[in-house]
Amino acid sequence: MDSTVLKVAGRRILVCASAGAALAKLGDANDFLAEAWAQEVDMLAIPAARLGEDFFDLRTGLAGEIGQKFANYRMPLAIIGDLTQWIAKSRAFRDYVREANAGSGLWFVADQAALVEKASVRRG
Repeated sequence: MDSTVLKVAGRRILVCASAGAALAKLGDANDFLAEAWAQEVDMLAIPAARLGEDFFDLRTGLAGEIGQKFANYRMPLAIIGDLTQWIAKSRAFRDYVREANAGSGLWFVADQAALVEKASVRRG
C-alpha cells in the first residue's frame, strides 16, 4: 500500500505506507516531516510496524523525543496499529498511550477507521 492523503473534517492527513523506512531513531523523523510538508498535510499517520522497538520502550526516551519533535514542528502524529503486545509488556507504555490520546499532538489508534473517527471529532 502506498502513502495516501485522507481529507477528514477539513484536515489533510498523510497516512504513510505500511512498508518503507523505519522511524527507529530521532533523526529519522526528519524524513517523515519532510514528506508531510511536501504533501502539504496537517497531520501525519505512521504504521506502528514502521517504528523501531526502542520507541515502545519508554526507558529509551525515544517516544518522548519523537513526540516532542513533531510537536515542535506543529505536526500532529498518529501511530496506527495493534499495540497490544507493547501495552501488555509495560504499564508505563499503556499509561503513555492513554495520556497521549487525551491530547491532540500524538494519538495511538488501532486502524485507519479509528483515525478517521478520532480526527472527525478532535481538531487541534
